[in-house]
Amino acid sequence: MAAGTSEKHTLDKPSFPEYNGGISTTMACPFFMPTAKCEDGAWIHPARLPLGAGWLGRCCAPGHEDSEPSGEEIRELCNLGYANSCSRLPRERAADAVRFSVSRDGGGHLTICFVCELGHGPAGHGLLEYDVVSQTWLAVHPDGRIQKMAECYIDSYLARRSPSGIASSHSSPI
Repeated sequence: MAAGTSEKHTLDKPSFPEYNGGISTTMACPFFMPTAKCEDGAWIHPARLPLGAGWLGRCCAPGHEDSEPSGEEIRELCNLGYANSCSRLPRERAADAVRFSVSRDGGGHLTICFVCELGHGPAGHGLLEYDVVSQTWLAVHPDGRIQKMAECYIDSYLARRSPSGIASSHSSPI
């Protein structure tokens, strides 16, 4: 780079609007409470969604507790986070989105990393632990919404991990 010029660094905030039809996030809304898998074909690649599949659910935003988002909101906002166009999203909030990943798969024991983001930056993170054999959480998140999302993520992960695509060695943790 020539002296006196500046370069805009975008590696920490990637944006690929062409992916998933203009959606550039990979996290669920922190106010979304998933209730059931949505297997209606609404997403081209449901395994790439933040919770490993599409989910139906309800809103838990303050003042809108237990309201049911429309099908379009479920597809475009709730399952994806950074839902700034959502009329229910509180102006003051601790996070815009939540991201999950398996940081360790020890066969019978899973360590799940979660990251809460606000304004596309980190707002909190931690580890959750799940025992696949006993189907119990060894370390849980204190926020029931995030814990429920983690349970959905694990359900989707275990279904993909099993050779038949069905998590037959255990019942769903949700």
